Amino acid sequence: QVQLVESGGGLVQPGGSLRLSCAASGSIFSINVMGWYRQAPGKQRELVAAITSGGSTNYADSVKGRFTISRDNDKNTVYLQMNGLKPEDTAVYYCNADINGVVAGSFVSGDYWGQGTQVTVSS
Repeated sequence: QVQLVESGGGLVQPGGSLRLSCAASGSIFSINVMGWYRQAPGKQRELVAAITSGGSTNYADSVKGRFTISRDNDKNTVYLQMNGLKPEDTAVYYCNADINGVVAGSFVSGDYWGQGTQVTVSS
C-alpha cells in the first residue's frame, strides 16, 4: 500500500514562512506528478502547486511569487516552501501524487492523497 505522509504545517504569523513536506512510501516504481492542494472549511479543494518528474511546475495564481514547489526523486518527497503567508492561505493542505506502483509483479497507476496538514495564518 502506497502512503503519503505530510508534515510541516502549523501556526504562523502573516508574512511568515512554512515548509511542507510529503514523503511517499510503499511499492513505488515511479512518481509522475506530485502536487499540493488545499481546502478551507466550506470551500472547494483547490490546486496550489504541482510538479512533474521532470521538474515542470504549475502554480495557482494566488500563490505565484510566494510559494515554491520542489521534489527529491530519490526520496520520493515533495516540498512546498510557503513565504509571505496570508490569512487566506489558512487551510488543510493535502499532498497528491500520481504513482506507478508494483502489485503482483505488474505496474499499477494510482492517484494517492495524504492525510492533510493544517496551516493556520493568524496574528
